[in-house]
Amino acid sequence: MDWRVFAREMASMARDLLAQDSVETTLGHITHAAVELVSGCDAAGILLLHGKKVESLAPTHDLVVESDRLQEQLGEGPCFDAARTSTGERVFRIGDLTAGRSRWPAYAARAEELGIGSIMGFLLYTEDEDLGALNLYSHRPGAFSEDSETAGWLLASHAAVAFSSARSHAQLEQAIATRHVIGEAMGILMGSHHLTEEQAFGVLRRYSQEKNVKLREVARRVCEHGGLT
Repeated sequence: MDWRVFAREMASMARDLLAQDSVETTLGHITHAAVELVSGCDAAGILLLHGKKVESLAPTHDLVVESDRLQEQLGEGPCFDAARTSTGERVFRIGDLTAGRSRWPAYAARAEELGIGSIMGFLLYTEDEDLGALNLYSHRPGAFSEDSETAGWLLASHAAVAFSSARSHAQLEQAIATRHVIGEAMGILMGSHHLTEEQAFGVLRRYSQEKNVKLREVARRVCEHGGLT
């Protein structure tokens, strides 16, 4: 492992991550960087766990999606565990899946059929939140060395910060957009029904609660149709 080259590539990647304009493109850069920078890595993806439901993000190969789906179906697997912090593990490296048969017997047998020889996983986390797991796959058993694990861990550390930042930015943009459309809807109601701001907002909120429709969606309907009818 040429660590000088790796450090130079990581620095370039860090700048690229901050320049991305969406969560999706940020995650895509992360997983493609894993394939390019981590020795032995043939495919990579990010797994999010919603209860027992799995979401695959930015997979570089169909193998990643198939593996994530399999772990969801079976309710077990190394990537499943990496995204679930109750196990206490933040990094794992499985050199040969036959060694994982005792811990994940159903997954290990099926994963070999998918052509998976070895796996590494890294919990993506910051001081404030757990974000999921970055998972790296190789078709060959024993493909990942200690240097591969170190490189993956460094990549995951950068990735977690970039992922968190991109998601916060997206949430902020969504909040601003929601505030704008609600304000526009209130203005329409105030003009058409001679209401105050407080009264107009009350109309939107009551309709949202009674119809069990999100406030932003109620406001959008008002903007599109000029009212709630």
